[in-house]
Amino acid sequence: MADTKTHILVTGASRGIGKAILDGFDPDKTKALGHSTSGETGLLKADFAVSEEAPQLWQDALARLDGRIDVLINNAGIFDPNPIADSDTDWLENWSRTMQINLTASAQLCRLAVQHFQEREGTGRIVNIASRAAYRGDSPDHWHYAASKGGMVAMTKTIARAYASEEILAFAICPGFTMTGMAEDYLESRGGEKLLRDIPLGRVAQPEEIASMAKYCALDAPPSMTGAVLDANGASFVR
Repeated sequence: MADTKTHILVTGASRGIGKAILDGFDPDKTKALGHSTSGETGLLKADFAVSEEAPQLWQDALARLDGRIDVLINNAGIFDPNPIADSDTDWLENWSRTMQINLTASAQLCRLAVQHFQEREGTGRIVNIASRAAYRGDSPDHWHYAASKGGMVAMTKTIARAYASEEILAFAICPGFTMTGMAEDYLESRGGEKLLRDIPLGRVAQPEEIASMAKYCALDAPPSMTGAVLDANGASFVR
């Protein structure tokens, strides 16, 4: 019997948004595979700080998914501080590491996905989890994070425009603060109550909310929506 399930690769799936995305897919209709840096049980392992590992992850995922991937969801990323008062060497190293993990590895996977979709002469979808920071910016210690997510949005739009005629679709989702360990630590360090007052909704997003948006883009969003950037920030930044 032919496999009619949608095959999906989700990066950064060990916790938070990525885990919620991976867990949200119906196993009767999809075959979803997750990735993490340390390769927890059931997840593929790849350290995106090493440039060779994103392409290797793609090959490992293809092997596990019977040679076919229909949807790529790029969620993996880091949010490490990078104060401008650090030494030139440390500042540049931190900048480069964040760019490599947040943007370059995602770009490598997007490139491989587009080529794979073209070789199969079938449709394919890419969903990139960016950030509110792509439009609003971020803290003084996070120039690199905002720049990486701005690059991800621009990359998504470019992919959408370039390959729509081949039915290769691309979407970006830009969450604000989301209740993950990474965001909780940041909120605590910068005075959570003050930051929450900047969110008209009065709370941060839940991972399941972002996951529902990613699932919609991956499976149900109409083709005419390709290139769309979806915000999820409790109206803390509106465009």
